[in-house]
Amino acid sequence: MSALPQIELDDASDEAAKLLGELKRSIGSIPNMAKAMANSPAVLQGYLALSGALATGVLPVAVRERLALATAEYNRCTYCLSAHTYLGKNVAKLDTDEIERARHAQSSDPHVAALLTLSDAIARGQGTVDEVALKTARAAGVTDAEISEVIGNLALNILTNYFNIVADTDPDLPVVMPHDHA
Repeated sequence: MSALPQIELDDASDEAAKLLGELKRSIGSIPNMAKAMANSPAVLQGYLALSGALATGVLPVAVRERLALATAEYNRCTYCLSAHTYLGKNVAKLDTDEIERARHAQSSDPHVAALLTLSDAIARGQGTVDEVALKTARAAGVTDAEISEVIGNLALNILTNYFNIVADTDPDLPVVMPHDHA
């Protein structure tokens, strides 16, 4: 059971109800994460704004989903692994092998692999990344815009991972557990 209540649309404050209603209109449902975020309309609005802004960036959905999978695996967030496995398969049209590779910050596509390696280095370094990692990414053709958006997606994914871990949000989709990191 969730550690934070999941606010239903009919029970939400005016500001939260507006945001939840917009979300329902845009995707057809209200995920449990959004219902839990509705405890603070500011958090829900921040999540929706950053997610929406990054969706208009240079990184396509298939790359953003891979980044989300790698971060969710690293942070051991079952809710996000479940959601992004589903989205990776059904929205980004990633095959099972590529979804599994992404969970390990890898890809069969060399450019995507460079983006995932950079994101993983930033996450593991808690924001500190050595010059070699940046030079390696740039040598693989990663642009400054992509580097910027890798950081933005990492921030978004850390927000949702940490939020769902602390809130113990009930998954809406088939459950995908993190790998055992012994």
